[in-house]
Amino acid sequence: MSESGSKLFIGGISWGTDEDRLKEYFSSFGEVIEAVIMKDRTTGRARGFGFVVFADPAVAERVIKEKHNIDGRMVEAKKAVPRDDQNIMSRSTSSIHGSPSPGPTRKIFVGGLTSTVTESDFKKYFDQFGNIIDVVVMYDHNTQRPRGFGFITYDSEEAVDKVLLKKFHELNGKMVEVKRAVPRELSPGPSRSPLGGYNYGLNRVNNFLNGYFWDMLQAVLVAMDLGWMVNSAQLLVVEVGFLLLVLVME
Repeated sequence: MSESGSKLFIGGISWGTDEDRLKEYFSSFGEVIEAVIMKDRTTGRARGFGFVVFADPAVAERVIKEKHNIDGRMVEAKKAVPRDDQNIMSRSTSSIHGSPSPGPTRKIFVGGLTSTVTESDFKKYFDQFGNIIDVVVMYDHNTQRPRGFGFITYDSEEAVDKVLLKKFHELNGKMVEVKRAVPRELSPGPSRSPLGGYNYGLNRVNNFLNGYFWDMLQAVLVAMDLGWMVNSAQLLVVEVGFLLLVLVME
């Protein structure tokens, strides 16, 4: 049976809620085929989100429209990102990078930050892995609200290797995901363009790709990897970025 339209991402699950309780709650809406709570592979602790698969897509649609309180905590139900869509995004990213994955780097990307995390909190936690030379929590340019991700730069690649011994870290009571940041030299730049010239339009495109788009792309890919629902504005940024890249390379 296809899960398309029937599989929901459930976020904000209480640490005390188990899979049986999750299935019991959503079974009140209709037949549940599967209920899974994601756990950290290293610690075995629940990561605060999971997935529910319904037998009837219409039931899933109804669940999305309602508010849910499980074990005294409000949880969010959204359509899960199909695995095929994630693979398409991953393949597209690999073609931009020029390699399947980023090579050695001293910079890490951290996704899933709560809105209360400050740069001081950020630095205090990741300081234990090595000497930090730069800390950045990303904010929306218009609203100045945190965008839920940031970057840490160490003075050595060894520090990054230590951090990546665990994919997930607990920061301010929430599990965040850590990945190697894509080095800027692997992102498209003027020197790699077949156009040869450094005209104004090309420079603006490259500035966009190397800046806001590149940061947003990594955040969107992490969100999709976790099964989070990506909003239309974020997808639009990624789509526009890819379109501009195609125009530059033609």
